[in-house]
Amino acid sequence: MRYFGLIQYNGTRYSGWQRQPNATTIQAEIEDTLSKVLRMTIEIVGCGRTDSGVHASEFYMHFDSDATLDYGFVHKLNGILSDDIVIIDIIPVHAEAHARYDAIFRSYKYFLTAKKDPFRRETVYHFPFFNQIEFESLQKASNLLLQYEDFFPFCKTKSDVKNYKCKIRHASWTKSGEGNELIFEISANRFLRGMVRLIVGMCLNVSIGKLTLDEVRDDMEMQRILQQPLSVKPHGLFLTEVRYPYIKTDKLP
Repeated sequence: MRYFGLIQYNGTRYSGWQRQPNATTIQAEIEDTLSKVLRMTIEIVGCGRTDSGVHASEFYMHFDSDATLDYGFVHKLNGILSDDIVIIDIIPVHAEAHARYDAIFRSYKYFLTAKKDPFRRETVYHFPFFNQIEFESLQKASNLLLQYEDFFPFCKTKSDVKNYKCKIRHASWTKSGEGNELIFEISANRFLRGMVRLIVGMCLNVSIGKLTLDEVRDDMEMQRILQQPLSVKPHGLFLTEVRYPYIKTDKLP
């Protein structure tokens, strides 16, 4: 049987999703826990590879097992996993279902604040130049992205991707907390390595006058590295939604 696992995690104390030698990762902890409970070696595949410090409020992974999963299976897993990771549900799927390649939609949110907050320092980025941000410029910068499908300027170097095409469906900024906080939300069929953090950095640089929209447009047309690249801190970033054609949700299309 193949199963999808719906999970959430705080990535602060982990070196990203993907298992690595001599590093604590989300994948490794879940694999070790599944193997312990099922008493067999379990390998999992995630819907993506979030970087060190990045969080997920909705993340899917898949694994195979011939074992019978009893009613208390999810409870057993959560009893062993650290408090930074929770299994929400285990879903039987067809044998060829793939958590990474079958995803048709992904959404991220990035959270910024004008004030240092000791109670949310792991999940919100305190941007030191917040008072210089021109909100209308943020929106114009994010709207510019919708005109393109190739995003080489927003991919980290040494990436192993074969193409840089992404279909962005939505990209926008909103204010919250009486204007003291900003939230960037972006949705697409796929994302490149480090793409969202570089996009947020670009929007911020445009909004405080370090970049112009024409410069960004030129870099996109030429498909070259941005003239003033900024990859914002990882802890403000959340993977918030992943969709599959065979998993029904009550979310809007």
